[in-house]
Amino acid sequence: MMIIKGLAAAAVLLCSAASFAEGQRSELRVCADPSNLPYSAQDQTGFENKIAALLAEDMHLTVSYTWFPQVTGFVRNTLGAQKCDLVMGTVSGEDMMANTTAYYHTGYMIVTRTADKITATSLGDPIFKDKKIGLIARTPPVDQVVKHDLTRQVVPYDLVTDTRVVQAPRELLRDLAKGEVDVALVWGPQAGYFIKQDKLPLTAAFLTQEEGGARLDYHIAMGVRAIDTEWRRQISDEIVKNQAKIQGILLEYGVPLLDEQNKPIKTKG
Repeated sequence: MMIIKGLAAAAVLLCSAASFAEGQRSELRVCADPSNLPYSAQDQTGFENKIAALLAEDMHLTVSYTWFPQVTGFVRNTLGAQKCDLVMGTVSGEDMMANTTAYYHTGYMIVTRTADKITATSLGDPIFKDKKIGLIARTPPVDQVVKHDLTRQVVPYDLVTDTRVVQAPRELLRDLAKGEVDVALVWGPQAGYFIKQDKLPLTAAFLTQEEGGARLDYHIAMGVRAIDTEWRRQISDEIVKNQAKIQGILLEYGVPLLDEQNKPIKTKG
């Protein structure tokens, strides 16, 4: 779940009333979207749900949720309104919330049909000059498409949709499998999960970072209110303590991961 920066939301968090005293916590109160797989779902089948359950069990807390769509106002109406205490996925270093230790590192993928045997991972490769490119609007790979003068070949997909009805990354990947586009540029967790979930005959690789281009890889952390310094420390400690189990959950969901040298982490088997 990627949180878009917003000064208004940041102000709400900074002005929030004091949180529960740390010793009074009996619940891990999570802020989440009820229909945003692979991240979260109301039936708690998303990987963020599984990771929340893991942390809660280790902390001897029960999990509760405040559900709100991942749209403008999400932070203000959940964390900022004191209805919950933890956002499970946010870009490390963004300024709307205080961030915990990052718990995974991933990036944007270039996805092709396995049968096409395309191994290139840079849009500068000549093989892409005549390919139809499926692209989620207003995402970092747009930068490379423009740089390599491929905009005429783009088939755009909406960034913001009602995920109860349609998930643009899933539709894009299905269209790729059907031959309606030749290449898809998709955020890693979505690419890995939907390819695995839908058993699509597709191959994904990390899109090559180009010098001077928009950043394509990000460390993902959890978010808390800026005033909750002790809570932030506790959650960070839990992430470090349970890192191996967290990574196991992510890999189970097909999430492609990077190490600190930006090298793909190989899955077992």
